[in-house]
Amino acid sequence: MSAPDEPQQGVQFISFESRFSSAQPLLRSDFRNGATASLASVPNALPQGFQFTRLDAPTLAPMAFTQFCLKYPDDCKSGRLSFEGDRIELNDMRRSELENVNRTVNSSIHPERNLDGLAGEKWLLSPVRGDCNDYAVTKRHQLITRGWPARDVLLSEVATVSGEHHLVTVVRTNGGDLVLDNLTDRILSWSRTPYRWVRIQTPKNPNYWASVSEQNA
Repeated sequence: MSAPDEPQQGVQFISFESRFSSAQPLLRSDFRNGATASLASVPNALPQGFQFTRLDAPTLAPMAFTQFCLKYPDDCKSGRLSFEGDRIELNDMRRSELENVNRTVNSSIHPERNLDGLAGEKWLLSPVRGDCNDYAVTKRHQLITRGWPARDVLLSEVATVSGEHHLVTVVRTNGGDLVLDNLTDRILSWSRTPYRWVRIQTPKNPNYWASVSEQNA
């Protein structure tokens, strides 16, 4: 498994110096069961430390994200400044919308592994065929297009139990952080995923990324 870059204060997404490998493609059959929960069953009374991700030190963005922003600049615009607690309210309509976007994008892109490593790493919106990166950026794009605040829909890089790197979409709600994943049509509570969390876009500016704290108390 690759080691993450050393955190650097104030580093912007335009840097191409990241040595950390971008999220590797996973297929739906690779998903480990036993840690999932449907959106309807996500608990509303978990302790805060288990509900919400906690940002740690600033870190470099994935190199492929830099290239994505050059190709899709509108998807990398920062909105108004927000505070850590500025989260979207998760009502029935938004729950249904999350489920619809997750399920629709999962079925609309045919899974295809990237066999070329970093040289073949491309994050594309709504391709016919693609890997985890394409699913994640497409879900974020669709939610923002539907009016979801960019500060509450974030890309996050995780590592699976087998050590592969994987990209998911994290939605920050007042009931906790929820994960949209191409490996399952279920909406996962952040605390119930089988992943090790590596880095995530920051709510204040999606062009900045931060590591995710191991301790969330």
